[in-house]
Amino acid sequence: MDGSTNHISIVTLNVNGLNSPIKRHRLVSWIKKTNPTICCLQETHLIGKDIHRLKVKGWEKIYHAHGPRKQAGVAILISNKIDFKTKLIKRDKEGHYILLKGTIHQQDITIINIYAPNNGAATFIKQILLKFKNQIDHNTIIMGDFNTPLSPLDRSSKQKLNKETIELNITINNLDLTDIYRIYQPSSNGYTFFSAKTGLSVLTRGLRANWGLGMWLVVKCL
Repeated sequence: MDGSTNHISIVTLNVNGLNSPIKRHRLVSWIKKTNPTICCLQETHLIGKDIHRLKVKGWEKIYHAHGPRKQAGVAILISNKIDFKTKLIKRDKEGHYILLKGTIHQQDITIINIYAPNNGAATFIKQILLKFKNQIDHNTIIMGDFNTPLSPLDRSSKQKLNKETIELNITINNLDLTDIYRIYQPSSNGYTFFSAKTGLSVLTRGLRANWGLGMWLVVKCL
């Protein structure tokens, strides 16, 4: 994106730890190849003193939430090509979410990056959405590894959605959010992780507010 275009691209990726130099090198190469405007990462497994390991030339605006141990951790990297100005940052002390509010070329945008815990993921996400409901508006993008299916199509089995997931979907609808993946893939089965033990499939996911963002938006959930 530059000053003469109205186009941003956002990618989201669970990196499953970045303490290995090899993995960091691969991530840097991937970001440069993908060339997103905004990159949301989950499970960085970095603590405070290691944030410098997220540095990528050309994406030097880095916002990270981490806990006291090398687990969880979420980050938002923003390209130097855009004029992003920060208004508000809210971080989880355990590194499971970060909220970033600011402007891109004077256009308001709110990004929430979530890494939900393996147990109780649907309830956790619901609580985060309700916690930030006053921050969620028509310029909001919610990215992350939700660790829970949002629809039966996200499961490899034919199991029904549980009560917690149904309540999460009600919250999503009440906040006027839309599952970005299902906009473009309304009927396909697809997931980025499958557990043979639980039969659960998970898609790194994104939600967006309806009728928002006065610019073209491209989101890749990987």
